[in-house]
Amino acid sequence: MVTDSTTYLPRPLVRRWAIHEVSLYVGWDGELRPEHQYDDLDAFYVRLRESTVLPTTSQPSVGDFLACFEPLVSSGRDVVSVHLASGLSGTCESAAEAASILADARHRGRVEVVDGQTGAGGLGCVVIAAARAAERGAELKAVVEAARHARERLQMWFCLDTLEYLRRGGRIGAARAMLGTALKMKPILTFGNEITPVGRVRTRRRALERMDAYLDELHDRGATDWIVQHAQSVEDADHLVARGTAIFGAGPLFCTQVGPVLGAHLGSGLLVGGIVRA
Repeated sequence: MVTDSTTYLPRPLVRRWAIHEVSLYVGWDGELRPEHQYDDLDAFYVRLRESTVLPTTSQPSVGDFLACFEPLVSSGRDVVSVHLASGLSGTCESAAEAASILADARHRGRVEVVDGQTGAGGLGCVVIAAARAAERGAELKAVVEAARHARERLQMWFCLDTLEYLRRGGRIGAARAMLGTALKMKPILTFGNEITPVGRVRTRRRALERMDAYLDELHDRGATDWIVQHAQSVEDADHLVARGTAIFGAGPLFCTQVGPVLGAHLGSGLLVGGIVRA
């Protein structure tokens, strides 16, 4: 399995399923570096809040993907590579171009690239579903289908303190319609091929209550795996983990902090919830 760095999966799960990650880039003043090199996320978010200029983000190069894919396919291994929504990033396009180059080289292994049509923890859920299928011995086509099936069953929502970072970064999509009314509101959005609004509330407390309600609703509809992510919102994430654990009778698949690439476009105060339905 291959994915990119925007899943923000915890290291034990990456090792558990031998997932290879290709990093996106982020930085200020033209000094881009792989986001996995940002060890101090607190420092990154402090600078993000204080800077008058947003950091720049960039997709991996075709060469980055070739460096990941080539050792795998040259040894005869088939690869399923699942990535951040193509509507938000060119990452999937770079992966597909690298796969095409390797197909022309006639390696023994094959590469299938899948547009995850989401990001962050939702993408992580799709990747893990594919990795589980591979672990069961599924063939290449069946692993791809497992990823796509998980994406069809995925529901993901998140709340923000502000739409300002999305607006400034040009990734606001359908949420643009909320700009005029959201100055004193807390937007709640969903994460697909574009970022789409699903509601808004007046306070952070009400946003957290709405997130709780989504967990209840989706549990009643047969949800299985669930995840929590955040950006500098540890207490709210802990609350959502506790609430979800009470609802589902088990903890989340993972709870992690969102890293610099998506953090640059969403800002601190982000709280993410995601569910995969049975």
